[in-house]
Amino acid sequence: MRRPSSKASAESIPAPAAESELDLAALGRALWARKFRILAVTLAAGVLSFLAVNMITPRYKSEARVLIENRETPYNQAQGERNMERDRTLLDAEAVQSQVQLALSRDLARGIIRDLKFAERPEFNPNAGGSLLDGLLGLVGMSRARAPMSDEDKILELYFERLNVYQVDKSRVISIEFQSQDAEFAARVANAVAEGYIKLQQQAKQDAIRQAGQWLAGEIERLRTRVAEAESKVEEFRVKSNLYVGPNNNSLSAQSLGELNTQLAAARTKKADAETKARIIRDILKSGRPVETSEVLNSDLIRRLNEQRVTLRAQLAEQSSTLLDQHPRIKELRAQIADLEAQTRIAADKMARGYENDARIASAQADAILVALDQQKKMSGSLNSQDVQLRALERDAKSQRDLLETYLSRYRDTVARETPDAVQADARIISRAIPSTKVHFPKKLPIVFIVTIGVLVAMTGFLAASQLLRGEVYRPVETVPALAEDEAPIAPAMPKKAAAANFEESPRAGPLAAQVRMMGRGIVVVTRTASEPSSELALDLARELSESAAHTVFVDLDAETMVSRKAGVQSGIGDLLLGKISFGDAIGRDPKSRAHILGAGRVTPDIAAILSADRFSIVLGALAQSYDHIVIAAPNLLGYSCASRLARFARGTVVVTLEGHSDAGIAAADALRGMGFPNIAVVAVAPEPDVKAPEATAA
Repeated sequence: MRRPSSKASAESIPAPAAESELDLAALGRALWARKFRILAVTLAAGVLSFLAVNMITPRYKSEARVLIENRETPYNQAQGERNMERDRTLLDAEAVQSQVQLALSRDLARGIIRDLKFAERPEFNPNAGGSLLDGLLGLVGMSRARAPMSDEDKILELYFERLNVYQVDKSRVISIEFQSQDAEFAARVANAVAEGYIKLQQQAKQDAIRQAGQWLAGEIERLRTRVAEAESKVEEFRVKSNLYVGPNNNSLSAQSLGELNTQLAAARTKKADAETKARIIRDILKSGRPVETSEVLNSDLIRRLNEQRVTLRAQLAEQSSTLLDQHPRIKELRAQIADLEAQTRIAADKMARGYENDARIASAQADAILVALDQQKKMSGSLNSQDVQLRALERDAKSQRDLLETYLSRYRDTVARETPDAVQADARIISRAIPSTKVHFPKKLPIVFIVTIGVLVAMTGFLAASQLLRGEVYRPVETVPALAEDEAPIAPAMPKKAAAANFEESPRAGPLAAQVRMMGRGIVVVTRTASEPSSELALDLARELSESAAHTVFVDLDAETMVSRKAGVQSGIGDLLLGKISFGDAIGRDPKSRAHILGAGRVTPDIAAILSADRFSIVLGALAQSYDHIVIAAPNLLGYSCASRLARFARGTVVVTLEGHSDAGIAAADALRGMGFPNIAVVAVAPEPDVKAPEATAA
């Protein structure tokens, strides 16, 4: 067995650069030393804020709510709007905001100020002296006093400062809030604003109805005169032109034309019906089929002949069961049946001739009616021009009469709705204001708490900033720059071959562990060139890292040395990759340190099988989330193409070689760099066959 060499090179790893960083512990101690100053200022601010809020006169706030909706019903709605399809509740956001501005009307405010006698209350009386805030601002030259205003304007200004009207979010509800030093007075004002707002709506509707009634009355008088004149012109022209009107308000010539057209259509229909029936009967007789049309079958003669034929057929069927076809009785029955069928066809032929005669009669009637119709058309044509003039006069008279009736109906409806009770405002109070028992302003405890906490934070920040500006809370730190991909490792101070690799010749893993800590958390791969004790050095490194309270795990991938079994860990990564055990069963504790060990396992596949396993990256990812440092002991990785998979996870790499074989270490470092392994350092060890495992000496 070999042990690390007892000499360490000063150039094994690049020297750290000195920088400075914030020392939080020193900053905390500096603030703690000034704790009494911070507490004194904070306590003074709390006391002053408490006294200030107690000097302010408290205000109470009351709230009334009004719902905006269309309250018109078919009984109080205007007659012209009863047949209109309209949404009784839908109002857009702009309409609701307009109602908010109506509640903030100055005219409404003046009425409320007058009715509730604002001028008699010291809170709103401008002659009672300015407020405490105005006096304090005046002392520092920041008075809010402006140009001289009348008493009414000053009361209005204070009124609007205390009044808040807004639309409740996502609703058609208006909230009316008012603040006052008197809780009962605040509720009275809020209710008065709500009631006055509804009265304003009713008054506006009544004014509109009254104006509409006055306009309709004047129009009705003018329309009555125009209707009388138009109807007189119609009657005079009808008498002059001899255009009399019969039933249904039609002229006599038009009625005559209508009647003749009706008679002509009936005659032509009768002719077509008779010709159709005669043609159908003739076609059936020619084809030799039984005549079974409804007209033929409904004839009394044919009905009796059919009944006799049915009776004879029944007798023939009865006799045929006992007599032969040549029997006289059979022949007699058949002859009778044939005679009845011949009589039926003769009767059908007579009916066809009757229909043909009816068709000729109907045709003659149609010709006569057509002649009369032509004569009536010639007579009506001479009256067309006069009839057109008459219809124009009638249309004018009718339009005037309809307009007069419409205005009369609306006027009656308007007069009926002029009473105050008939008009409903498009709003109603859904929540009346009540005197509040809670102070709205100032909120004493929140104000005192916020001021106290604010002063505490501000004082702490001020003192911390002063310490930072003085530069008394910074400390120097050492950092190690990472090697670039194309940067050659630094060799130890040895003759000839010292420019290609980093060498660590310490008998302990302590210096190497210090450099790994500077690199930060991550995976460190410890490999070898031939038969060097890399696994022992890797275990020593894990034990050193665990001494600094960092979570460290040693992963044994070297199936040749199996140092994990010597530490008492039997199961490991081989069993874990095969799914035979879980993480909790695979990881054991090192009996000589606080490090954890993930051994090679009872099933020990070679390094190629481990690196190419599908679950290998999952295992490394899980370890990286649970541990600060993962130290992997690997055999010689040269010649394994799958070793590049391990290089993707590595943060640092250590190559272990024998003293006097630096060429092999440098060549291995160059080869591993080409495979993607970062931050490579080479450690030279001296053979020591008489000494036990290197981890024992490192411990």
